[in-house]
Amino acid sequence: MPSANYRIESNHAVFNRLLPASSLSRTFEDPSLAVAVAAKSVTQPLGQEIRVIHVPTGEVLFRTASTPAQ
Repeated sequence: MPSANYRIESNHAVFNRLLPASSLSRTFEDPSLAVAVAAKSVTQPLGQEIRVIHVPTGEVLFRTASTPAQ
C-alpha cells in the first residue's frame, strides 16, 4: 500500500472552488493529482505562491503563483 507522500502548501490560505478545504489540507498519494489540485487553487491574498512538496525529502515538485481573474 503506497503512502501519502505529497502535500500542497503555501504561506497564505489556499482555496479551491471545486473542492472542500479539507481536500487541500490532506496529503496525496498521486503526485499528478496533487499538482492538478494545486494548479487549480488560489491564495488569499491573490497571487501568492502555492507549492507541492514531496514530504519525505522536502523537495518542491511544483510551484506556482496564482493569478487574479481579469
